[in-house]
This record gives sequence, C-alpha cells and structure tokens, in this order.
Amino acid sequence: MQWPPNWEVFTELSNLQIQLHWATATIAFFLGLVIFSLPKGTVPHKTMGAIYAVLMITTAIAAFFVRRGDVSGMEYFSLKGMTWIHLFVPLTLFGIFGGLWGILVQKDRRAHRGPLIGSYIGALIIAGALTFLPDRRMRLFFFGEPERIDGLVENMRQGASFLADIPAFLF
Repeated sequence: MQWPPNWEVFTELSNLQIQLHWATATIAFFLGLVIFSLPKGTVPHKTMGAIYAVLMITTAIAAFFVRRGDVSGMEYFSLKGMTWIHLFVPLTLFGIFGGLWGILVQKDRRAHRGPLIGSYIGALIIAGALTFLPDRRMRLFFFGEPERIDGLVENMRQGASFLADIPAFLF
C-alpha cells in the first residue's frame, strides 16, 4: 500500500460521475458508522439519516452513469456499458427507499432497520470491496504503480469525453 494514495487516479483518470460516486459513497460509509452508533430515534440520528439517504441516492444515481469499472481495457459482458456491478444500483435504491417507507409510512423500526443495514452492507461494504479487484480505480489509488498510472492518464486524455458517450448510451 502506498501512502499517500495516488490522487491522480481520481483527478486525472476519473470523470465527474466517478468522482461524485466515490465522494458520496465514502462520506456515506463513514456517516453510516456514526449513525449505527447513535441512539435510535434521536434528532441527530434522524438528521444524519436524512443526509445519509441523500448521499446514498446520489451514489446510486452517479453509479448508473459510470460505464466502465476498470482502467485496463478488459472487456466485461455489458449491456449499454453496464456490467454486473450495476446490479447494486437498484438494490441500493430499493434498500434506501424501503427503509424510508418502513419508518415514515409504516412506523415500523424493523421495516426501517433491515433494508438500511442491508443496503449499507451490500452497497458500501460488498460493492466497495469489489472496487479493489485488479485494475479497478480503488486498487490503483492505494496500490498502483505511478508509472502505470501516468500511462493510463495519458491514454485517458486522448479518449472521448463523457458527453461524447451519451448518444452511444441512449441509442
């Protein structure tokens, strides 16, 4: 593990939707730990819970626009650029909205707790751990060789922008 991590992976090698996804997921991960430690039903729990829900919804929506999870050029089975890891998007949204429905509509703490803990484990722990697979950005961020990252940055600068990819995604 290199310290400090190589920020060029995110500033130069990642587009805006990846940066947004990474930032909101990271904040939600740590905020979730705080929420789990708070007394339930208190104002801090409710306030931080609302912020957490917004962060997780933003994370899921941003993930929907992330089209390639690796930087190696490896091809995965995909549908319009979405791979198997995109299955966490609807699972996350169902978990967050299910947890909100459970507490706000049903007034049932168990119906609130289960989906939110499930989405935390699935979206932030399991999906987060998968970002450390070979040639994924988080692995490069912590363990990547600077020479390799420099080459990938140069390749990325020569590639198409996100806006140029929109017509290919939609049609």
